[in-house]
Amino acid sequence: MMASKSLHKDWYAVLGANPSDSQAELKQKYQKLALLYHPDKQSRNTTGKQVEDGAQRFIDINQAWKILGNEETKKEYDVLLRESELTQMWPVDAQIHLEEMSWSIDEENYSFPCRCGGRYILAESDLDQTILVNCDSCSLITEILKG
Repeated sequence: MMASKSLHKDWYAVLGANPSDSQAELKQKYQKLALLYHPDKQSRNTTGKQVEDGAQRFIDINQAWKILGNEETKKEYDVLLRESELTQMWPVDAQIHLEEMSWSIDEENYSFPCRCGGRYILAESDLDQTILVNCDSCSLITEILKG
């Protein structure tokens, strides 16, 4: 899966695109911007700062296309983007380390007590992603930190 550091920029915004845009629309926006900011297309009258800014913009445009131009990486990015949006929409009450959770051999999951008396329950299959877990009896959310 893609590293979560890829969310440091909104790759859709870099291309001036929306998540609902088709691959053809994304490609068209990428090509237009790539031509506009390509270092070989820059005017000779541009200053060193403008050349540097244009080169960085071109690098960002290419990175956005690497992620959004491939169906698989686009899906992964969309999941990470949605997860990030949900984190911002739903305040995280607490953060705990996976090592603090109890492993249940019978149920094959991790759990941690909530202050309401309920439990945060995490299936082992969910460990490969950023983990936000709701309490099973209240609206509190905790983030599970790995490592």
